[in-house]
Amino acid sequence: MTVVNFGEMLGIDVVRSDEESATATMVADERHLNPGGTVHGGALATLVDVAMGAAVFAGGDDDERPVTIEMKVNYLEGGKPGTLRAVSTVRRRGSRFTVLEAEVLQDDRVLAFATGSFTTISR
Repeated sequence: MTVVNFGEMLGIDVVRSDEESATATMVADERHLNPGGTVHGGALATLVDVAMGAAVFAGGDDDERPVTIEMKVNYLEGGKPGTLRAVSTVRRRGSRFTVLEAEVLQDDRVLAFATGSFTTISR
């Protein structure tokens, strides 16, 4: 049995920019839409979560993995089929928690703004 993680199922790709930020992209298609015809909020939240986790991981140890403690997403506009980009930035990296913020963009429009807190656990 081949195991595919949730981000891969949604078609999310991660680009790590540096130790304080990361970008995740997803090409939204019909499977990502809600009944109203816009990109489902859960898909946007997952994109944000993956981008934030990648930024946490970029500054960490290979023996640790990021774990979401909490996340808040403000949905500003509906997304449509096409490329979505979540850009996350570390606001504070503490000894136990990392606080981040992120935006989801499509065609230079901000679709969502998010904040989150993460910790790391041993693999």
